[in-house]
Amino acid sequence: MKSKLLIALSKGRLLQQELDLLERIKIMPRKDPIKSRKLVFETNRADISILVLRGSDVVTYVRHGTADIGMVGKDILIEQKGDGFYEPLDLGIGKCRLMVAGPENESAYAGRLKIATKFTNTAKRYYAMKGQQVEIIKLFGAMELAPVMGLAHRIVDIVETGETLRANGLVPIEEIIKISTKLIVNESSYKTKFDDIKNLINEIGSSL
Repeated sequence: MKSKLLIALSKGRLLQQELDLLERIKIMPRKDPIKSRKLVFETNRADISILVLRGSDVVTYVRHGTADIGMVGKDILIEQKGDGFYEPLDLGIGKCRLMVAGPENESAYAGRLKIATKFTNTAKRYYAMKGQQVEIIKLFGAMELAPVMGLAHRIVDIVETGETLRANGLVPIEEIIKISTKLIVNESSYKTKFDDIKNLINEIGSSL
């Protein structure tokens, strides 16, 4: 009898693309996760269930072995940094860039540069690598408002099309890293459920 695999998916903008990817290899939840308030879903395969979580929680569930496999953006992986899981596949979905952005007609600033972002660890490492001292201001949303309202000089955020930046008078300044969605696998699960997980990785890889 096959062991049960639990796959954690990231909710939000990535979810439909993740579900489409699973559907290509004939794995489909019995109820639509996009329309349902449930968080755990059985699938058409008795050996696979799905969890739908915030991206940051996908990493936590996989790291601790509650979920065997996860799909999560590279932005979250580099922000959280840690061990306990492998990254065997780039899924090629959710492509975007993590960028520094600021006002189109940026005024000269006195003193330390202020950066608003939810990616505080990544921003700190980036500016440390540049040898530049900055003040990091943590925000969870409406990042583009920070320079407009004078809270920060610049922001570090995910950029897809750049339309939201332009709508708020901001422009991209520097690219920190290109982002896409990764498949992650718990290290212990990979050993104890090797055949099942390896087969699933191969199926997904062949469908990309």
